[in-house]
Amino acid sequence: MACCGNCFCCQCCCRERETRTPEELTILGEIRDEENEILPRKDYESLDYDRCISEPYVEVLEGMDNKKAKKYEAVRWIMVFAIGMTVGLVGLFVDFFVRLFTNIKFTLVGDSVEKCTDKGCLSLSLLELLAFNLIFIFIASVLVLIEPVAAGSGIPEIKSYLNGVKIPGIVRLRTFVCKAAGVLFSVAGGLFVGKEGPMIHSGAIVGAGLPQFQSITFKRINFDFPYFRSDRDKRDFVSAGAAAGVAAAFGAPIGGTLFSLEEGSSFWNQALTWKVLFCSMSATFTLNFFRSGINFNKWGSFQLPGLLNFGEFKCSNGDKNCHLWTAVDLAFFVLMGVVGGVLGALFNCINRSLAKYRIRHIHPKAKFIRVLESLLVTMVTTVVIFAASMLLGECRDLSSPTTHNTTLASTDDINSTIRSFFCPNKTYNDMATLFFNPQEAAIHQLFHQDGTFSPVTLSVFFLLYFLLSCWTYGVSVPSGLFVPSLLCGAAFGRLVANILKVKLGMDLYSGTFALIGAAAFLGGVVRMTISLTVILIESTNEITYGLPIMVTLMVAKWTGDIFNKGIYDIHVELKGVPLLDWETEVEMDKLTASDIMEPNLTYVYPHTRVQSLVSILRTTVYHAFPVVTENRKNEQDFMKGNILISNNIRFKKSSVVSRAGEQRRRCQSMKSYPSSELRNVCDEQSTVVEPSEEGEDLLQQMLERRHAPYPNLYPDQSPSEEWTMEERFRPLTFHGLILRSQLVNLLIRGVCYAENQSSATQPRLSYAETTEDYPRFPDIHDLDLALLNPRMIVDVTPYMNPCPYTVSPNTRISQVFNLFRTMGLRHLPVVNAIGEVSTHRVFFSKVIQSFSSSSIGF
Repeated sequence: MACCGNCFCCQCCCRERETRTPEELTILGEIRDEENEILPRKDYESLDYDRCISEPYVEVLEGMDNKKAKKYEAVRWIMVFAIGMTVGLVGLFVDFFVRLFTNIKFTLVGDSVEKCTDKGCLSLSLLELLAFNLIFIFIASVLVLIEPVAAGSGIPEIKSYLNGVKIPGIVRLRTFVCKAAGVLFSVAGGLFVGKEGPMIHSGAIVGAGLPQFQSITFKRINFDFPYFRSDRDKRDFVSAGAAAGVAAAFGAPIGGTLFSLEEGSSFWNQALTWKVLFCSMSATFTLNFFRSGINFNKWGSFQLPGLLNFGEFKCSNGDKNCHLWTAVDLAFFVLMGVVGGVLGALFNCINRSLAKYRIRHIHPKAKFIRVLESLLVTMVTTVVIFAASMLLGECRDLSSPTTHNTTLASTDDINSTIRSFFCPNKTYNDMATLFFNPQEAAIHQLFHQDGTFSPVTLSVFFLLYFLLSCWTYGVSVPSGLFVPSLLCGAAFGRLVANILKVKLGMDLYSGTFALIGAAAFLGGVVRMTISLTVILIESTNEITYGLPIMVTLMVAKWTGDIFNKGIYDIHVELKGVPLLDWETEVEMDKLTASDIMEPNLTYVYPHTRVQSLVSILRTTVYHAFPVVTENRKNEQDFMKGNILISNNIRFKKSSVVSRAGEQRRRCQSMKSYPSSELRNVCDEQSTVVEPSEEGEDLLQQMLERRHAPYPNLYPDQSPSEEWTMEERFRPLTFHGLILRSQLVNLLIRGVCYAENQSSATQPRLSYAETTEDYPRFPDIHDLDLALLNPRMIVDVTPYMNPCPYTVSPNTRISQVFNLFRTMGLRHLPVVNAIGEVSTHRVFFSKVIQSFSSSSIGF
């Protein structure tokens, strides 16, 4: 969960005569690694997941009877089912055209290789393969130029969205078209990428767009559908769509549900679990129904549940000595998990360095440079696999391979995918069998073909696939990482099985070691545990693999976490997404909310002039504002003659953290820092008014002072340099929060009243009218100021949220963190003991992925 915004640079939170440890200074943002720091981008915003309990919303609740509630719930279930079916059809579309283009390419190139092997014209075959791949990748790259966020797998972006960060364009229809069309050309173009990751992104876009019945890209798609007009509902449907994408990719509806829960959502609606599972089942059912009918011509047989099917792991009939795995094998699985974690960490480290190089040297240049990079990677990949198959492949006897009982994901069996390129009759090329086949067929070869590949071939294949897939992930094409990781790990597992068979003479099932190797490497790269375990079990349809897969993934994750984070978390950081971790660090409990809050407030009064609102909205970028009134009460009389009341008031004063006192404390702390910039920040604000009489404290001075009006309410006035700290930071009584979108909506619709009228004459907006423009609310700069009367007054109280979550200034940071993250908050006011707002935002800094200026706030 995260939040964005700009704020004053006061991040030095040391109290007077206090010292901070290096860990605390890191938390407060004073220690920064300039070389490795990736600052959060300004265009990221947070989702308003918390409901605004305004008067129009309360009216909707009061008018909601059981019949309407059931209707609303029925519509939600229909939408969930429609999302699942649509995601299944999208998977069918991608799979059909990937198979079509891949079969055309390999058929033509294969015929050319067989003809040119004897004639000595293999260079023509290479040129044909290059032509196919370069054309396909060029199309995919151009689609990414149209919508840049369609690049990559999309999982880091969707993970960020589900955790509360709104990334521009990530769930738009244009992104969906470029993603779905681009990934089929990326896979068909021979790059070491998969289509499973983009399927998750595509499913999330379907979940976000389908229930809205409108499109920003295509203006004509705009139906009057009054349901689900909030970030909360939209995010829930995105969770269902992402889970459906996993289910369609792997035929794993339960794994998809757990993926959305484990990797995606920092906060989870319990009622959403059953709907997400139902959506995943719908996607799996739809894809299975059509793929089984198209591939086997047996409609209703349900034999192909997902785009990637591992087949059935089963010993040959009559072989009583065969076993899938034993307790002795489990020890080797643990060691494979350690190696997989190390290899995954190395993969992530190299890919991170490549990604940082692209960010610094490729992305700032012209867009066509990205296309050239994609074409360069394609050309190198094509030449490498062609040369490796021709020069490093081993010609083996066709009679040697034996096939375990398996179910393939197509009408062809495993033997039909064996390639005899560059080899004499009755022999086959083991390297070409892996490279000149669709990736799914290569996985089946590694899982179910026994004795097919030599150790040298497996080693070379693993090394080439490791390096090229690491280089490829991050280029400007839609690309997934699951299948390349599975292929690398499967080759590693088969290599281990071959060594154990030859060197130790062990009797083992090679397919199991290939599966465990795939799980180890994939777990070391992505660092997923629960959901990945269930996904692999559902893909194999073998429950007995549950324990070894779980143990291997846990060991791989623990090992990899020693060195770095998972690949998706790394790319979230590189993109500058302000995403919160799961837990706070121990040092954060040494700080309180007052240490990280921002005392500079931009606020509105319950009744504010139009000119003041326009000034505030046009001169700030905050997305919500506290609604406050000034605290002018004098408590001196209550303290006379009653020691009990006097003591109670003094206790209240001693526990109050005022904005003025907090700002003065920070300014005094800043002056102790060597940076002249920090010392001079508060020079003009450090004037302290001496108490007028002995014993009169700062709080009492603020309560008795008559302050000038807040300058933002009168745009023609500016803060005076002679103002004291108390005048700049007056005590304010907090009444609620009002969103920027709500204020702009009120101004556009003319919701205001004249000075000589009662506020009851102000027009009233319904809840439907307040959400009509979702998700693209109008901007204040689109407002025609000539149509406004600046002297009119706006009563914001009916539309504000009078009961937002708040915290005390003394609340520990870990408590603030947990509240903010688990409740999906965007705004968290700090209110002191007497109901005065101390800040309208607090911020976490370096320890939580380098939040820019304010991480909890407006």
